[in-house]
Amino acid sequence: MARDCLVHVTTGVAVGGAVGGALGAVYGTYEAFRFKVPGMFKVRYVGQTTLGSAAVFGLFLGVGSLIHCGR
Repeated sequence: MARDCLVHVTTGVAVGGAVGGALGAVYGTYEAFRFKVPGMFKVRYVGQTTLGSAAVFGLFLGVGSLIHCGR
């Protein structure tokens, strides 16, 4: 039971991180060009947005999986 729950939470974090990273990369690229971020700062901006979105989505999907696993 506990092992299955850990697998579900880990899978939720991984899927949330992947989806959040993809959306963060797209949104970060759009924002970098929209706000005319200069030169190589675009890469930094997109990277920060990607990692931030991946972390948030991963956290929420992991917590959701944990809550769902307790039922």
